[in-house]
Amino acid sequence: MAYGKKTSKSNEAFQKLKADLTAGTPDCAYIFYGEESYLREYYLGELRKKLVPPGFEEFNYHRVEGRDLTVQSLTEMAEAMPMMAERTFIVVTDLDLFKLNEEQREKLIAFLDDIPPYACVVFVYDTVEYKPNRTMKKLYKAISDHVETVEFRAADSSDLVVWIARRFKALGKEIDRQTAEYLIFTCGGLMTGLVPEIAKIGAYAKGKTITQKDIDAVADPVLSAEVFKLSDAVLQGNYDLASSILGDLLKMQTEPIMILAALGSQLRRIYTARMALDSGRDKYWLMELWDMKSDYPAKLLLSAAKRTTAGWCADAVKMCQVLDRRMKSEKGIDAAGELKLLLVRLGARRT
Repeated sequence: MAYGKKTSKSNEAFQKLKADLTAGTPDCAYIFYGEESYLREYYLGELRKKLVPPGFEEFNYHRVEGRDLTVQSLTEMAEAMPMMAERTFIVVTDLDLFKLNEEQREKLIAFLDDIPPYACVVFVYDTVEYKPNRTMKKLYKAISDHVETVEFRAADSSDLVVWIARRFKALGKEIDRQTAEYLIFTCGGLMTGLVPEIAKIGAYAKGKTITQKDIDAVADPVLSAEVFKLSDAVLQGNYDLASSILGDLLKMQTEPIMILAALGSQLRRIYTARMALDSGRDKYWLMELWDMKSDYPAKLLLSAAKRTTAGWCADAVKMCQVLDRRMKSEKGIDAAGELKLLLVRLGARRT
């Protein structure tokens, strides 16, 4: 499976998990967290395949919600001997380890210090954000000493392109690198969101090779892609198109404040791209500045920046900031109407 390489420590934990699975020797405890739930569920499935023989799931596999779970119950599950297997596999979802009361926290520390070797416990952070608290020194140390903490992030673009091609190949389709990068830009870089989009596009496409038109026809764009099209329409002086894109976003009940935030972010990026052009910097400078996983969005930013000036960008960013403050502070403001007016003002400043 593809996986992004962001920091050495988090990548080491992921590589160790893969090594554990290959060797058939998973650790006794893991924490799984991160935005890429597709990868998280994949590796939970791989652990289950390694640890739980078919037909013995009722005895050796437990997936429980952390909301009402006590550490005592968890301990009892872990201490129960597995049946016709070497290990018991326990998945605990959304138990916020650092928000347990003092009594439960002490019991958890004792549990982590002495997890039965025939148990494998995975604490999964799904709807709850994983926030380790270093001030809880004893618990933090127990987790650091006894639990492998694995973050599942978006894959690097090069890995993701290969994965996308493999998914389409399974559907009898082909996709080139540029079109795959367009798909990532349009639908986001998370496998979780790309899986259903690939299925839709593969079913829709008439030809063997996937095209950008196939993607545009059936894919659901992420907000950042739609806002890029909106800002690009403004820069081209095409107010009708910009207004149409905004209208579609509002019809989909996208909150105006979210649209404004995305637009402001996009305009800041275009501003930096304009500064890059003015100072002789290239796409790689933008990629490093914005932590981009491929040069595709950087090239789009530079292309957009060529249509404007640093002065216009600075004014546009300020206008978004002013409207943002108004939306958050003024009662009864017509947020959708103000967004439409903002587009008119942005277009007027171009001339």
